[in-house]
Amino acid sequence: MIVEQIWVGNSLRNFNYLIACPETGDALAIDPLDYEKSLAVARRNDWTITQILNTHEHPDHTGGNKAMVAATGAKVIAHAGAKDRIRNIDRGVGAGDVISVGKSVELECLDTPGHTMSHICLLSHTDQPALFSGDTLFNAGAGNCHNGGHPNDLYETFTNQLDKLDQNTLLYPGHDYLVNNLEFTLDREPDNAAAKKLLADYRDQNLDDALVTTLTLEKEVNTFFRLQNPTVVERLATQFPELGGNPTPRDVFLKLRELRNSW
Repeated sequence: MIVEQIWVGNSLRNFNYLIACPETGDALAIDPLDYEKSLAVARRNDWTITQILNTHEHPDHTGGNKAMVAATGAKVIAHAGAKDRIRNIDRGVGAGDVISVGKSVELECLDTPGHTMSHICLLSHTDQPALFSGDTLFNAGAGNCHNGGHPNDLYETFTNQLDKLDQNTLLYPGHDYLVNNLEFTLDREPDNAAAKKLLADYRDQNLDDALVTTLTLEKEVNTFFRLQNPTVVERLATQFPELGGNPTPRDVFLKLRELRNSW
């Protein structure tokens, strides 16, 4: 499996992706908002884009579909529940469905509600797995739930799915919010040495060659995985006495998501 992460460079800080089969040159485009950049990368590598996967229905993820289909004839794949919100879906998928690319690439669909209720993440069937997480999981952060999602469902996705993945899984998110997310982690957990180091190392990173984290690193620096960290819990309980002295992980997650909305 070959992965090309494409930095769009827009105000929303999107990443687009191409996943290619090294044997056939067939490629899957994930959320190709900047279809021109995606097409240019495919031409440079002599790849043929045969499929498009939309992680969810928001326009900054589906906005390149029409032009990409016109240029390539690619089939559009998305969550089956998004059929009324994403136009011209050729294949609706759900949990456990597999998307094959060429002869050698298999990507498993994870049904990951929260950011929206029809959100798909893709997990590669490779020796070192990779997660293409759309707007569910970001580097050092979690997706918001403003436009069609719910934080309770996002908590369930984090706890029952993402937290249980192989710790060596590589993370490829739909946007770059690394710096802001690390600053939020440090606001909640000022003594987090790993987050301090990562922020210092990558504050001015070149996003055409962006950091790719693993879940191991995410669990060190992403406050939404650190729901039982004593500093995180104590600072929340002090700030919000109604939580009591022993809040549940769900209560911590929901309060963190609420705080991040206006932070």
